[in-house]
Amino acid sequence: MKFLDLDSPLMRFLDKVADLMWLNILTMVCCIPLFTIGASLTALHYMAIKIVREEECYITRGFFKSFRENFRQSTVIWLILVVVFAVLGGDFYLMMQHGVEINNIHRLFIMAVGVLVLFTAVMVFPMQARFANPIRLTFKNAFTVAVLQFPKTFLMILLPAFPLLLCYLSWRLFPVAFLFGISAPAVVSAMLYNKIFLRMEAQLMEANAPEDVEEGQETESIFSDKLDESITEDTPFQ
Repeated sequence: MKFLDLDSPLMRFLDKVADLMWLNILTMVCCIPLFTIGASLTALHYMAIKIVREEECYITRGFFKSFRENFRQSTVIWLILVVVFAVLGGDFYLMMQHGVEINNIHRLFIMAVGVLVLFTAVMVFPMQARFANPIRLTFKNAFTVAVLQFPKTFLMILLPAFPLLLCYLSWRLFPVAFLFGISAPAVVSAMLYNKIFLRMEAQLMEANAPEDVEEGQETESIFSDKLDESITEDTPFQ
């Protein structure tokens, strides 16, 4: 039967489902030590981009390749975010206490900083997964792209809540949330930021490609000193 052929649409769909399931399990397991969450999220988005671009990939090998290569810098990024969110969380806690007097300007400032940090955090691991930069520039570029792509970034923030919503609607959907609750939102997020990443990669490759690289040779990472200024001219909906 043709629908059972390896190249049939049904089998390709089932193959993608299996990839997402296994990617979800790998990410959950590698996040258990907590301090490895940064490297795990980077590896997750590394594979999510490959899945969206339909590049030939082996989930386990590709995941741990990115995990190893980005472990040190992704861990530092993760720890920085933990400290920043802890400080902001402490400020929000103080604001909720009746005995603490905080003026409205201070409240608005803390809320604005919290939103900007959250936007940056959502984009920083996809940026780390695809671009090789120092930590400072990785944060800077993540912030720029997150603000530039505001509607998409906002949707990326909401996506992880869908598995929780499924469980809230019915505990019978818990297996679905458990098996796809991390990988599926990551792949949808990759669909959202893939276009601007492709433009950035094309411009950076054109500007930095060495003369001795043969045509068609694949490059895993894009090395850049800064975000191309022409990228910031895009509208948030592009």
